[in-house]
Amino acid sequence: MQNQVQLRQTKQADLEQLFYFQLDEEAGYLAAFMPANHTNKEAYLEKYTRFLHAPTINMQTIMVGETIVGSIAKFILEGDAEITYWLDRRFWGKGIATSALRNFLAVEGTRPIRGRVAFDNVSSQKVLENCGFVKISTDKGFANARQTEIVEFIYQLKQ
Repeated sequence: MQNQVQLRQTKQADLEQLFYFQLDEEAGYLAAFMPANHTNKEAYLEKYTRFLHAPTINMQTIMVGETIVGSIAKFILEGDAEITYWLDRRFWGKGIATSALRNFLAVEGTRPIRGRVAFDNVSSQKVLENCGFVKISTDKGFANARQTEIVEFIYQLKQ
């Protein structure tokens, strides 16, 4: 299935499917840092529609064959380039996130680029490490999905 992973520029029509993926409670718990209003479809669509046209954001839809399975994006946070990705839970554990990130890094040349991940999201940590990211620090922040402050690991890819 990894060989079938393709990326394409995110389209307005993709946003509704991507919205439903992030409603998954287990996935949200692992992602941890989500908007407080992540279940508000109108707010989600408004926010991500703006992102489609933002010059500092590169949003891609992850496809396996003709099926949308997730999203991946580069954005700027406090002057640093960061990566974020989300995969429909039905596709976890198949190497798709790693393949998607490798494909993304081949077309998104911004370096250094960082990835943040909850301390207990071991699978996402492995995705970053498999793509050459190195843990450079930790931070604490309020995780809306958990309603508490947690530690997050900050990874960076330099080359």
